Amino acid sequence: MTTITQRLIQPYSQVSQLLNYLQPLALLGARFYVAWVFFASGLTKLRDWDSTLFLFEEEYSVPFIPFELAAYLGTAGELILPVLLVLGLASRFGALGLTVVNIVAVVSLTEIAPAALYSHVIWGLLLLQVVLFGAGKLSLDNLLKTKLSK
Repeated sequence: MTTITQRLIQPYSQVSQLLNYLQPLALLGARFYVAWVFFASGLTKLRDWDSTLFLFEEEYSVPFIPFELAAYLGTAGELILPVLLVLGLASRFGALGLTVVNIVAVVSLTEIAPAALYSHVIWGLLLLQVVLFGAGKLSLDNLLKTKLSK
C-alpha cells in the first residue's frame, strides 16, 4: 500500500514544487494588471479635469469629504499607488491604498452595473493577494529585504 501512495504523492509533490516557481510571476502579473487599471483611470481623470470635477460633484457621492478634495485624492491615488505596486516598493501600502480607492469607487456610485461590480471584486481580490503575501520575489521590497538582512 505504501508504494501505491508514494507513486501518487511523488508526482503531485514534483508538480507542486514546479508550480511554486510560477508564484513570483503570478504576483508580478497581478500587480501589473491592477496597477494598469487604476493608472489608466487616473490618466483619464487628468485628461479632462473639468469633467472629472463634474463627475465627482454630480455623479459620485464620496462620503464625508468635499467633491474637489475627493477628486484630487482619488486621482492622486490612482496615479501614485500603481507605480508603487509595479515597482513592488512599499507594495502592501500601495495595495492597501488602492483597496481603499476601489472600495470608495464602489460605494460612491449610486448604481453600479453588475459587470463593473464584478471587475471591482476581481481587482479587490488581486490587491488582497498582495496585501497578504507581499509583492513576491520580483520586487524592490524583496531586493531591499535581501540587502538589508545581510
